[in-house]
Amino acid sequence: RRDPLEALTPREREVLGLMAQGQSNASIAEELTLSLGGVEKHTQRIFAKLGLVPDDAQHRRVLAVLEYLRQG
Repeated sequence: RRDPLEALTPREREVLGLMAQGQSNASIAEELTLSLGGVEKHTQRIFAKLGLVPDDAQHRRVLAVLEYLRQG
């Protein structure tokens, strides 16, 4: 089985790792010296690369973190 995280760039992996630590987008932006918009763009690309489409029944951020933790 292929690791879905392989498609992520190093920066996207870094953002996802901080998400897994429970950090907010604002906190991630501050830590990585990015704009809030930059973090949001990385987050959207992470969701897309992991195949996580908007769904009212599921929280994409949680699903992305769970995938990160499974692979870690």
